[in-house]
Amino acid sequence: MSRTGRLFLLMDAMRGYRRPVTAARLAEQLGVSERTIYRDIQTLSGLGAPLEGEAGVGYMLRAGFFLPPLMFGADELEALVLGARWVRRQGDEALAAAANNALAKIAAASPKDLRDDMAETSLWVPLYQDQDSASDIHVRPVREAIRYQHRLRMAYQDEHGKPSERVVWPFALAFMEGKRLLAAWCELRMAFRHFRIDRIAQVESLGVRYPARRSDLLKTWRQQHNLREDS
Repeated sequence: MSRTGRLFLLMDAMRGYRRPVTAARLAEQLGVSERTIYRDIQTLSGLGAPLEGEAGVGYMLRAGFFLPPLMFGADELEALVLGARWVRRQGDEALAAAANNALAKIAAASPKDLRDDMAETSLWVPLYQDQDSASDIHVRPVREAIRYQHRLRMAYQDEHGKPSERVVWPFALAFMEGKRLLAAWCELRMAFRHFRIDRIAQVESLGVRYPARRSDLLKTWRQQHNLREDS
């Protein structure tokens, strides 16, 4: 591999970390020595790359830096297409359109036109027979409430069909086996609760931020359920 190619790979690797990553970790990931990583980081800094950090602590790219995509390998391309096709099966029209637009942008921004390769990828996601299309309309308002950290008012039914009115602080939405599961802090129970989207009869964003940080709720919820940060 040429040195230029290695520098691009190093930048690409660093984009995958939100926190400082050590030279040892980068060296292991790229299959080179730590000394090579230190030398390449000095080179990138000299070329004006927006790097932060220091030896022994770790390095990271400053937020907002954009690096045009490299050529995708076969596995990377299949992962992108499979992910987009999976999103299209979740019933949220806005997400489905966003997935298509993202793939189009990736194809257009790559050095090689990838549209034919994407169309010919033979990996597909089945539509679950028990997926409730009636609940699809609730996915987008829930997603947006999570994004903006807004309180939600819901008309909800539990597994026994018992109705209740809830005001919750939504912070996570899981897509599993054709079902969607909302994790939120429930004002009625004063505790974390999980709500199936297909059991929501009505949902309305109150347009008011809840009095907590979404990241803090997510961290506490993960700790209570012994979940890793990448879960």
